[in-house]
Amino acid sequence: MKRIEHRSAIALLLAAALLIGMGFFVVRLALHGGDWAVYSANRHIYQNGVLKNSTLTDRNGVILAQTENGSLRYADDPTVRVSSVHAVGDSRGYIDGALSLFADELSGYSFVNGTPGGGAAVALSLDTRLQAAAWNALAGRAGAVLVLNYETGEILAMVSSPSYDPNGEPDMSIDGLFLNRCTLAAFTPGSVFKLVTLIAAAENLPDLTERTFRCEQYLDLPGGTVVCTGYHGDLTIEQALADSCNCVFAELALELGSDTIVKTAQRLGVAGSLTLDGASTASGSAEPAETGSSDEAWLGIGQYTDLVTPFSMARLCAAIANGGTAVTPTLSFGGTGGGAVLMNAETAEYLGECMSYNVAYGYGRDRFPGLDLCAKSGTAEVGGGLSNAWFVGYLRSGPPVAFAVMLEKGGGGLLQAGGVANSVLQTVLEYYSE
Repeated sequence: MKRIEHRSAIALLLAAALLIGMGFFVVRLALHGGDWAVYSANRHIYQNGVLKNSTLTDRNGVILAQTENGSLRYADDPTVRVSSVHAVGDSRGYIDGALSLFADELSGYSFVNGTPGGGAAVALSLDTRLQAAAWNALAGRAGAVLVLNYETGEILAMVSSPSYDPNGEPDMSIDGLFLNRCTLAAFTPGSVFKLVTLIAAAENLPDLTERTFRCEQYLDLPGGTVVCTGYHGDLTIEQALADSCNCVFAELALELGSDTIVKTAQRLGVAGSLTLDGASTASGSAEPAETGSSDEAWLGIGQYTDLVTPFSMARLCAAIANGGTAVTPTLSFGGTGGGAVLMNAETAEYLGECMSYNVAYGYGRDRFPGLDLCAKSGTAEVGGGLSNAWFVGYLRSGPPVAFAVMLEKGGGGLLQAGGVANSVLQTVLEYYSE
């Protein structure tokens, strides 16, 4: 009797182990089945290294890439091909883009049916008209343009330069040709980082808006001197942002302390890595500095060891525009939902007012005709007399778009990056105004 009971217990344990193993396998299949099914060695759906049959389009049905019987062709328009290859990817494997990010959808994979082999059509959120406008506005300069719908998270434009035509051979002598500067490279931010410092100040200094600051153009500190672009005298914090006053933001950084600024940058997603449709972005950086030092002051100005991606800055501006919530950015047409609360609605509204004030009294609305623009420029010194040009922001009314423009070693933020942003946003206004 005891022997029978012993054998029954063993049988039950084995059955339980089998059920647990099967459950584990089913969960793994549900989570990773698409990745396994579209592995490039799967000859059922791949031929000559590409999916046998699939179509990738923009949001309006323009073909970006199409495969048929193992042959891949790209968009007919050469400007669309060049401007979109970093988002789309290429068959050579130089650039990972939507062709790999959405491989399971393009293959027609489903958990129930696997890969029947017929392939599928997938629409991206990109608009090739905006892609072309951004590429033309960059005019051959190294840089990045990213535009997204802050209500849905859909990326409408993602252009990186330099680029190449995937129908031809790449010029391997061009530095960073295959690098998507929107998501996979981090750059010195300069004054656009002052948005991070201002958010930290708004959250931690209750009397911020009642205070008057003083700029004497120079601020001597242990380790060095903070130099401003001019003598600004007495300023409110709103005026300090519009004048991009280094001395005022240096004082804020010292008062807040570098730990507070670093933690704020991390929470906002400006420091650290983010993801786009499951792929990791380059990691931004904000590092603590010695208390009371010039390094700590430069941290709050965006000129210490600070690094940010155009993707993270566009996402931050999208959250400001959207009441503090960053809807999950995606290249998928229709959006994917979800998101993260980066700040409360009151802080977001205040930042928007300050960024609108920037345009009205700092930059001049006549530079941006027809645009109800909230923005911040940045001219980030990178050594040798060169600077990265930045312009980030969003439209307060009209099409719900946020954006980031960065020109690598491109000069002044307002004149250069702001000019690119205006060209692209005018195209947005042309096609997306009701």
